[in-house]
Amino acid sequence: MTYSKSQKILFYSLIFLISILKGNPNLAQEIKQSLVSPCCWAGTIYDLDHNPEIEEQIEKFVSQGKTKDEILGYYVGLYGERILAIPIAEGFNLMAWGAPVIAGIIGIVIFIVYIRTPKEIETGVIYKSSKIPFDDEIESELSKMD
Repeated sequence: MTYSKSQKILFYSLIFLISILKGNPNLAQEIKQSLVSPCCWAGTIYDLDHNPEIEEQIEKFVSQGKTKDEILGYYVGLYGERILAIPIAEGFNLMAWGAPVIAGIIGIVIFIVYIRTPKEIETGVIYKSSKIPFDDEIESELSKMD
């Protein structure tokens, strides 16, 4: 069965409209992974699954056609920047991005310096006179036994 050009255009247009009306489920999942759960601040909304109200609200925002930035901005306005799973790289938050890199570089430099530093290995026994009573007599008797 062959379809006419107008039937194909109508079919693809319907698919496109359904996908727009349905929204982007990947966008909702992406937003849930970007927000920390405000119930316990221990994980993302996607991971914990403790906030059905927020999940429904995110789905509603996505179906309304709002962008990720708009939705994240809404929650930042409600809870502050701590709701974001990944901090915004500006101001003091740059420390969260830069500190691990700087610490890693410093650690590598210290390790290289430690590895390249020569170690003095003592060879032989160093004799130091001790304050043992009769030490000379003991030594002379021991030398006679040899």
